[in-house]
Amino acid sequence: MKKQILAIGGAAIPEALDNLLLIEYFLGLTGKKKPKVCFIGAAHGDANAGRLRFYAGFSQFNCKPTHLPLFARTPRNLESFVMEHDAIYVGGGNTRSMLAVWREWQLDVYLRQAYEKGIVLGGASAGSICWFEQGVTDSVAVALTAMPCLGLLNGSSCPHYNSEPLRRPTYRKFVASGKIMDGMAADDGAALHFADGKFKQAVSSLPRAKAWRVTRKGRGFVEKALPTRYLG
Repeated sequence: MKKQILAIGGAAIPEALDNLLLIEYFLGLTGKKKPKVCFIGAAHGDANAGRLRFYAGFSQFNCKPTHLPLFARTPRNLESFVMEHDAIYVGGGNTRSMLAVWREWQLDVYLRQAYEKGIVLGGASAGSICWFEQGVTDSVAVALTAMPCLGLLNGSSCPHYNSEPLRRPTYRKFVASGKIMDGMAADDGAALHFADGKFKQAVSSLPRAKAWRVTRKGRGFVEKALPTRYLG
């Protein structure tokens, strides 16, 4: 069974719900006619807004959407609950707090098992960087920081590369200084598709959205735009 992750830079479910190309692509990775997909919104404390946007977006497609509460009554057998799905989609928010809650519930272990089983993983923002060894996060007020993540994918990642002014220069600086590993970044509307741990392709729901590779060279960095397939 192929192991797949779709790491989305941001804006996968726009407010107007008029462009869900990345969600359609994500669901298509399951190979199922009516996949069971679970939303995890722990990064924003299971806030109603994120959960409702998930249902509003995913309900546009032929799938069975559900969600995993971690701040209300959580399923007794969490491992079985995770494993009964075809795809897991993780929302954005505070990555550091999200991973702490996951570890308390051993959800990080179950998600790794799901990955090995071939359940498709993905998400945007916090739900994107969490799968890498390291990510650039705004979990701490004022400054962007580098933090360790789950390590299902090698290297580092940075979301919101074109939409938040400090993301790009900070990621470049972190890579150049060795504070963070070489890695990949994604604009809002762009996503990085990995299969069996290897980068397969970049796709986008917006014509100008791009994915990027950033590597350290000497005391500086090299940034390269990756070929990005527009899904429209």
